[in-house]
Amino acid sequence: MNEGILSAIGNTPLIRLGKLSEKLNLEVFAKLEALNPGGSMKDRPAANIIKNAMRAGRIKPGSVVVESSSGNMGVGLAQTCAYYGLRFICVVDVKATTQNLRLLRAYGAEVDLVTEPDPVTGDFLQARINRVNELLHTIEDSFWPDQYSNRNNSGAHHQTMREVAEALAGDVDYFFCATSTCGTLRGCSEFVKENGLRTQVIAVDAIGSIIFGGPKAERLIPGHGASVRPRLFEEGFADRFVQVSDLDCVIGCRHLLKTESILAGGSSGAIISALHHDRVNIPDNSTCVLLLADRGERYLDTVYSDEWVVGHFGYIPEVRDNRLETEPCQLVIF
Repeated sequence: MNEGILSAIGNTPLIRLGKLSEKLNLEVFAKLEALNPGGSMKDRPAANIIKNAMRAGRIKPGSVVVESSSGNMGVGLAQTCAYYGLRFICVVDVKATTQNLRLLRAYGAEVDLVTEPDPVTGDFLQARINRVNELLHTIEDSFWPDQYSNRNNSGAHHQTMREVAEALAGDVDYFFCATSTCGTLRGCSEFVKENGLRTQVIAVDAIGSIIFGGPKAERLIPGHGASVRPRLFEEGFADRFVQVSDLDCVIGCRHLLKTESILAGGSSGAIISALHHDRVNIPDNSTCVLLLADRGERYLDTVYSDEWVVGHFGYIPEVRDNRLETEPCQLVIF
């Protein structure tokens, strides 16, 4: 079956980061999910969820898809829904970037803006989910992808890890991925365990996220961490986790751009910083794969804006070729 643009999802390049490998005395590879047609790894679960719902008869001609998203999942769903001619309502909050809102509307999505946090929890995520439920009860034949608990989210990432394993003949010691809905973490970890790979899965979370039980705090980087533990999360999927700060994300992004000429998104910067923090636990010459989730153009007004960085952190961090200057992070080994 010819699925047009959706057939271009997946099989993203895996490249060796030569300069980073040499500096850290490791073999470091990056999986470039920004080269999915919608610009992020969220293309994979978005298409997988919609296609499986169509096969199961949960989505029919005339159905309305309603989802909460801080950015990339919304864009992935907008792309898939546009291809299949489905109406899509994306519930966002005031933290959504102008560029992501423009992308959603360009694909034909309807943007439903939540302006106040949930009165009980104080969270915008819960307020968005509340709004989704309101829309589901008022719109006939509506469908909620529920990226936070849908196994077709995590199921899509079995293929992600399969691509990594096949490209390196299973010779992967450490796999780093950022956490949010935990779909990527769960799917990749399940593939590792089901296929008996030796790979250790390292989850990279945000300081202020509660996924691994830390105290909740404000976070600046969209799509990294969560204020509510996703139902896709289960203990044991990560061999260990590293929590990094918003400033770590900025420094990691700029370091990746300076050393490897890769313009990547905020969670990719988190992974670069996490690798540097975790280096003391990794034997020399180990093979490490970093899942870089999206492209940096969506962060030009934040991570790559000196004005934004100074406004939030008070200074421009120095980014050097030979090392990463970051704040202390929290590392937990299970």
